[in-house]
Amino acid sequence: MLEHDFHDSIGCAVAMTAQALERALNEELAPHGITYRRWQVLGWLALRGEITQTELAGLMRIEPATLVGVLDRMERDGWITRQVSGTDRRKKFIRPTWRVEPVWKKITAACRRVRARATAGLTPKQLERTKDVLALMQNNLRVPEQVEEAV
Repeated sequence: MLEHDFHDSIGCAVAMTAQALERALNEELAPHGITYRRWQVLGWLALRGEITQTELAGLMRIEPATLVGVLDRMERDGWITRQVSGTDRRKKFIRPTWRVEPVWKKITAACRRVRARATAGLTPKQLERTKDVLALMQNNLRVPEQVEEAV
Protein backbone atom coordinates (compact mmCIF):
# COMPACT_ATOMS: atom_id res chain seq x y z
CA MET A 1 0.00 0.00 0.00
CA LEU A 2 1.49 3.38 1.00
CA GLU A 3 5.00 2.46 2.06
CA HIS A 4 7.86 4.80 2.87
CA ASP A 5 10.86 4.73 5.16
CA PHE A 6 9.44 7.36 7.51
CA HIS A 7 11.58 6.23 10.44
CA ASP A 8 14.75 6.77 8.40
CA SER A 9 13.60 10.05 6.84
CA ILE A 10 15.41 13.18 8.02
CA GLY A 11 12.75 15.29 6.29
CA CYS A 12 10.01 13.59 8.25
CA ALA A 13 11.95 14.06 11.51
CA VAL A 14 12.54 17.77 10.82
CA ALA A 15 8.90 18.34 9.80
CA MET A 16 7.53 16.55 12.87
CA THR A 17 9.90 18.51 15.12
CA ALA A 18 8.81 21.79 13.49
CA GLN A 19 5.16 20.86 14.08
CA ALA A 20 5.89 20.02 17.72
CA LEU A 21 7.64 23.38 18.17
CA GLU A 22 4.72 25.21 16.56
CA ARG A 23 2.23 23.41 18.79
CA ALA A 24 4.25 24.15 21.94
CA LEU A 25 4.61 27.81 20.98
CA ASN A 26 0.86 28.07 20.32
CA GLU A 27 0.23 26.66 23.80
CA GLU A 28 2.57 29.24 25.34
CA LEU A 29 1.16 32.19 23.37
CA ALA A 30 -2.56 31.40 23.62
CA PRO A 31 -3.02 32.59 27.23
CA HIS A 32 -1.73 36.00 26.11
CA GLY A 33 -4.13 36.20 23.16
CA ILE A 34 -1.28 36.00 20.67
CA THR A 35 -1.69 33.85 17.58
CA TYR A 36 1.02 31.91 15.79
CA ARG A 37 0.51 34.04 12.65
CA ARG A 38 1.01 37.27 14.58
CA TRP A 39 4.15 35.77 16.11
CA GLN A 40 5.39 34.95 12.61
CA VAL A 41 4.79 38.50 11.37
CA LEU A 42 6.62 40.04 14.32
CA GLY A 43 9.39 37.46 14.13
CA TRP A 44 10.09 38.23 10.49
CA LEU A 45 10.01 41.96 11.21
CA ALA A 46 12.50 41.46 14.05
CA LEU A 47 14.73 39.35 11.81
CA ARG A 48 14.49 41.31 8.55
CA GLY A 49 13.36 44.79 9.58
CA GLU A 50 10.96 46.68 7.36
CA ILE A 51 9.54 44.33 4.74
CA THR A 52 6.84 44.42 2.06
CA GLN A 53 3.58 42.52 2.40
CA THR A 54 4.46 40.40 -0.62
CA GLU A 55 7.88 39.46 0.76
CA LEU A 56 6.34 38.69 4.14
CA ALA A 57 3.69 36.40 2.61
CA GLY A 58 6.45 34.52 0.80
CA LEU A 59 8.53 34.12 3.95
CA MET A 60 5.48 32.92 5.89
CA ARG A 61 4.53 30.60 3.00
CA ILE A 62 0.94 31.83 2.88
CA GLU A 63 -1.13 33.55 0.23
CA PRO A 64 -0.94 37.36 0.26
CA ALA A 65 -4.74 37.54 0.62
CA THR A 66 -4.53 35.42 3.79
CA LEU A 67 -1.87 37.70 5.22
CA VAL A 68 -3.98 40.82 4.64
CA GLY A 69 -6.49 39.75 7.28
CA VAL A 70 -3.74 39.13 9.84
CA LEU A 71 -2.14 42.50 9.07
CA ASP A 72 -5.51 44.29 9.20
CA ARG A 73 -6.07 43.04 12.75
CA MET A 74 -2.49 43.84 13.79
CA GLU A 75 -2.83 47.36 12.37
CA ARG A 76 -6.21 47.80 14.09
CA ASP A 77 -4.56 46.82 17.39
CA GLY A 78 -1.73 49.29 16.82
CA TRP A 79 1.00 46.63 16.47
CA ILE A 80 2.10 47.54 12.93
CA THR A 81 1.84 50.26 10.33
CA ARG A 82 1.70 49.83 6.56
CA GLN A 83 3.46 52.45 4.47
CA VAL A 84 3.04 52.71 0.71
CA SER A 85 6.38 52.76 -1.13
CA GLY A 86 7.46 56.10 -2.51
CA THR A 87 8.60 54.43 -5.73
CA ASP A 88 5.89 51.80 -6.29
CA ARG A 89 2.29 52.34 -5.11
CA ARG A 90 1.66 48.59 -5.19
CA LYS A 91 4.25 47.93 -2.46
CA LYS A 92 3.31 48.33 1.18
CA PHE A 93 6.05 48.19 3.80
CA ILE A 94 5.25 46.72 7.20
CA ARG A 95 6.78 48.21 10.35
CA PRO A 96 6.20 47.40 14.01
CA THR A 97 5.02 50.21 16.27
CA TRP A 98 6.07 51.07 19.80
CA ARG A 99 2.78 49.58 21.04
CA VAL A 100 3.98 46.05 20.22
CA GLU A 101 6.91 46.20 22.69
CA PRO A 102 5.02 44.69 25.70
CA VAL A 103 3.60 42.00 23.40
CA TRP A 104 7.06 41.26 22.00
CA LYS A 105 8.40 40.75 25.52
CA LYS A 106 5.70 38.13 26.15
CA ILE A 107 6.48 36.47 22.84
CA THR A 108 10.22 36.26 23.46
CA ALA A 109 9.62 34.88 26.96
CA ALA A 110 7.32 32.20 25.47
CA CYS A 111 9.96 31.39 22.85
CA ARG A 112 12.62 30.97 25.54
CA ARG A 113 10.35 28.60 27.50
CA VAL A 114 9.68 26.50 24.39
CA ARG A 115 13.38 26.49 23.50
CA ALA A 116 14.23 25.27 27.01
CA ARG A 117 11.68 22.46 26.71
CA ALA A 118 12.89 21.48 23.26
CA THR A 119 16.57 21.41 24.19
CA ALA A 120 16.23 19.82 27.64
CA GLY A 121 18.84 17.11 28.05
CA LEU A 122 21.09 18.36 25.25
CA THR A 123 24.63 19.37 26.05
CA PRO A 124 25.86 22.71 24.69
CA LYS A 125 28.03 20.78 22.23
CA GLN A 126 25.06 18.70 21.00
CA LEU A 127 22.96 21.82 20.59
CA GLU A 128 25.69 23.58 18.61
CA ARG A 129 26.16 20.52 16.41
CA THR A 130 22.41 20.29 15.80
CA LYS A 131 22.28 23.94 14.70
CA ASP A 132 25.30 23.38 12.42
CA VAL A 133 23.68 20.33 10.80
CA LEU A 134 20.36 22.13 10.26
CA ALA A 135 22.16 25.15 8.76
CA LEU A 136 24.03 22.87 6.37
CA MET A 137 20.79 21.14 5.37
CA GLN A 138 19.13 24.52 4.73
CA ASN A 139 22.05 25.56 2.57
CA ASN A 140 21.94 22.27 0.65
CA LEU A 141 18.25 22.82 -0.11
CA ARG A 142 18.51 26.39 -1.36
CA VAL A 143 17.64 26.93 -4.98
CA PRO A 144 20.65 27.92 -7.12
CA GLU A 145 19.63 31.61 -7.23
CA GLN A 146 19.63 31.78 -3.43
CA VAL A 147 23.06 30.15 -3.21
CA GLU A 148 24.48 32.73 -5.64
CA GLU A 149 22.94 35.57 -3.58
CA ALA A 150 24.47 34.19 -0.38
CA VAL A 151 27.99 34.16 -1.82
